[in-house]
Amino acid sequence: MSQPFPLAVCAEMVWLDKPIDWRVARLTERGLGVGLWNYPDHDVAKLEKLGANYTIMNGYLEGRLADDEGADMLVTSARETAQVGKRLGVDRLNLHGTGLGEGGIPIWQQDIVDGSMWLKARDTLNRICDMAEEEDVVFTLENLNLMDHPGCPFGSTADVLTLVSSVNRPQLRINLDLYHTQIGEGDLVRWCEKCLPWIGEIQVADNPGRCEPGTGEIHYGGIARALKDMGYRGAIGMEAWAKGDSDAAIDAFVRAFTL
Repeated sequence: MSQPFPLAVCAEMVWLDKPIDWRVARLTERGLGVGLWNYPDHDVAKLEKLGANYTIMNGYLEGRLADDEGADMLVTSARETAQVGKRLGVDRLNLHGTGLGEGGIPIWQQDIVDGSMWLKARDTLNRICDMAEEEDVVFTLENLNLMDHPGCPFGSTADVLTLVSSVNRPQLRINLDLYHTQIGEGDLVRWCEKCLPWIGEIQVADNPGRCEPGTGEIHYGGIARALKDMGYRGAIGMEAWAKGDSDAAIDAFVRAFTL
């Protein structure tokens, strides 16, 4: 048995009764990478000293892809966040079609996306790539399901694949969140195959409930074998709540991706 993929866990979603530095240290002790959300919620200097492998972090604090004002805000915010990412050695800085507010609800909701918005979004992502090349960082664009994130533009797996593949630059990858794909589209293995050339990270949680593998309908053991067979060797991150004990949830995640 082996682990063909580097594994990571979102520290924001486990051991909720413990401080974030304790969680990061515990994940590091277990040999796992660490995912983070918004850096202003934490003491960056303290996190910097822990020697963790930070695999992904939210790559902006404000902005959106498809209008002039939002694009300028996004590029400025992403550049500022890149400095923090470099301090922590974060592998990937994550983007969405628009900023997310309380409970993950999009701040700027847009149910209809027209052709001019697509062109603007692609232009904005190219600007992000220009900046990322200067800063020597990598961004990802994440898919989001519209049940949990109503009105989020460019949220579907298909939309994210279209944008990232059309930009087609190494500074921009896909953060393929299979929890969101399951709710939005299903057919997870074939979406992995379609996105494979542009995947920077795969994130997982079971559905319903957004808890660890084995608590819902998704057969993650089968997905792990399919990913290995198609040649994927990149990071897999558990962005999931623990249904019960956090250590048991992480054990279940590790088992699902040990082949």
